[in-house]
Amino acid sequence: MAEKQFILTAEGLKKIEQKFDHLKSVRRREVAERIKQAIEFGDISENSEYEDAKNEQAFIEGEIITLEKMLRNSKLIDEDEVGTDVVSIGAIVVLKDLEFGDELEYAIVGSAEADPAELKISNESPVGQAILGQKVGSVVEVNVPAGILKYEVLEIRRVKN
Repeated sequence: MAEKQFILTAEGLKKIEQKFDHLKSVRRREVAERIKQAIEFGDISENSEYEDAKNEQAFIEGEIITLEKMLRNSKLIDEDEVGTDVVSIGAIVVLKDLEFGDELEYAIVGSAEADPAELKISNESPVGQAILGQKVGSVVEVNVPAGILKYEVLEIRRVKN
């Protein structure tokens, strides 16, 4: 089975590379130092500091492996080639909530860099899936646990460089 491809914008790729480098160069050293200090306390069989540090080390190594896989299997979106005629990954979309009248602006990104707090939604999310390929003026219905949401696509644009 082929490994999942991670679709990233240039900004998303940069953030993942920075996190990867930080984990490898800074966090690994910090945890190794914590383990060394915990061993100096003596009997490691009943040493909670040692256990905590080893658990943190395992978590960091898992994160490093995950980020390595993302970087190895990433596909970079050329933001200059993102069209404004239909919603695509890398585009910014303004939606109107037809029930409440609110306007929402989202960047459509791959799942690896989705962050709702930064208004970046995944192309694999219910809203992302529903609006991909839609044009300005399209009305979409999105099935979510709370029911059906209706949005109108008001605007599609590129990320400002």
